Amino acid sequence: QVQLVESGGGLVQAGVSLRLSCAASGRTFNSYVMGWFRQAPGKEREFVAAISWSGGRTWSADSVKGRFTISRDNAKNTVYLQMNSLKPEDTAVYYCAAGPVLTTRDGEVEYWGKGTLVTVSP
Repeated sequence: QVQLVESGGGLVQAGVSLRLSCAASGRTFNSYVMGWFRQAPGKEREFVAAISWSGGRTWSADSVKGRFTISRDNAKNTVYLQMNSLKPEDTAVYYCAAGPVLTTRDGEVEYWGKGTLVTVSP
């Protein structure tokens, strides 16, 4: 069993930055792809970004390209999401995700964190 715990969310004004962290623990493979999804109230959960085990390959949604950067520190079993130039439309619960293969479909994700809320005021 793999446990994922997010942290770093909060209430911020548009234009500022936040860094989310996701700490992984439990029984897992170090080759797992890790990433982030988000879900706003009344909307479907959507893919945000993902990173390969080595950190050499990353993927991100068009809506966050140029603003969000994903990274990981395997020694700390932690993945990060650096969020710059935040917009009100970024307001959502952000979920850490992990699995053996890359996917942008939430139904194919193997493990989920409980989420951390990011609220961006105008």
